[in-house]
Amino acid sequence: MSAIGVIFSNIHDDNIPELSQRRTMGSLPYGGRYRLIDFALSNLVNSGVTTVGIITKNNYQSLMDHLGSGKDWDLARKTGGLILLPPFGARNGDGLYKNRLEALKGITGFLNRRNEDYAVLCDCDGVYRMDLSAVIDYHEAKQADITLVCHNEEIANSSNYTTVKTDEDGRITDIKINETVRGCEKFYSNIMIVGRQFLLSLIEDAVAHGYKSFREDIIMRRIKSLKIYAYDFEGYHATIDSLASYFRHNMELLQKPVRDELFGARDIYTKVRDSAPSKYGDASQVKNSLISDGCIVEGTVENSILFRGVKVGKGTAVRNSIVMQDTVIGDNVSLDYVITDKNVVIRDRRVLAGCDVQPYFLSKGTMI
Repeated sequence: MSAIGVIFSNIHDDNIPELSQRRTMGSLPYGGRYRLIDFALSNLVNSGVTTVGIITKNNYQSLMDHLGSGKDWDLARKTGGLILLPPFGARNGDGLYKNRLEALKGITGFLNRRNEDYAVLCDCDGVYRMDLSAVIDYHEAKQADITLVCHNEEIANSSNYTTVKTDEDGRITDIKINETVRGCEKFYSNIMIVGRQFLLSLIEDAVAHGYKSFREDIIMRRIKSLKIYAYDFEGYHATIDSLASYFRHNMELLQKPVRDELFGARDIYTKVRDSAPSKYGDASQVKNSLISDGCIVEGTVENSILFRGVKVGKGTAVRNSIVMQDTVIGDNVSLDYVITDKNVVIRDRRVLAGCDVQPYFLSKGTMI
C-alpha cells in the first residue's frame, strides 16, 4: 500500500465554539489523556501510512505543542513523517481558507511533491479505530474513483450529517448534505480514499470552473459520472458535532466494551507526559470513573472523567462530569453534569449542575 494522509484540523471548529475558541478541533481534549487528532493520526500510522500532512488554519498553537516533532506517533522521520501545512488562501484573500476545497487548493504543492498512489483524507470530528489499509483494498477491488467511509448510526435529531444512499454493489447513488435526520441512517464519516493524481486533477478542474465546495461541486455534481463507493465501517464510531455529543461520547468511555473496542487490539497514541501516579486520600471514593495520572482525589468521584493533574478537595462530590487538565476543585464542592476546560479553579462550597443534554460548561482559566 502506498498512501499519504491529509488531516483537516479546523474544518469543524464551529460545531463546538465553547471548546474551540482557543484551540483547533484537532487538539480538543478527549477521554482523559487524548486529543481528537490522536485517533486519525493513530489509525493512519497503524495502517502503514508514514507521511501525514496536517492542514491548519488558526488557533493551532496548542496543536503544535501537542504534536511536537511527531515522535509519539513514530512520525519523526527524515523523509515524510509529520508535516504541518500552514493556511494558504486565495492570493487576494485574507490568507485563510474558507472551506475544504480552498484548503486543498492550498496544499497542491505538498500533493505534487509526493509519489504515493493514494491520499487518505480525514477530519478530526470522529472517535474510532479503523484499519485504513482494508479501506484501500476495498477501493482497489471496486476500481473506485473515490471511496467514502460510511457508518450506520442512530441519529436523534441533527442537521450536521451527510447521509448517503447506495445500490447493492455499494456504489453511492445519492448524497444529502446537512439534511435534518432522525433514526438509523448511513452517514459519511469524513474519511475519504482517492488517488493522489486524481485528487490533483479534481482540484485543478475545480479551480478552472470556479467551484466553491468540494462535496457539492465535485462529489455531488459528479455522482453519476464518477465511481464513488461507500465502505461500510461496522465498528464503534462517535461523531463530535456539539457540546452535548462531546459529553455523551466521553461518557461512553466508561463502558468497558467501548474502551475495549477503541483501545484494544491497536494502540491509540498520544503525547507522553511523565506525571506521578494519582493519589487518593483516606476518605476518597471513586466509582465507575476514568482517573488520569497526576490527580489528587480526596473527595468522591462517580461516573466522571478526570484529566491529568486534577485536584479534588475534601468533602467534594464530582458526578457525571468531565474535568480537564490541571483543574483545581476546592473543598465541599458539588459538581453534577459539568464540563470544565483546562486550568479552571472552583473554590470551596460551590454547587454547579447541568444535565445530560446541556452540561454546565466552564471555559479555560475560569475561576468561580
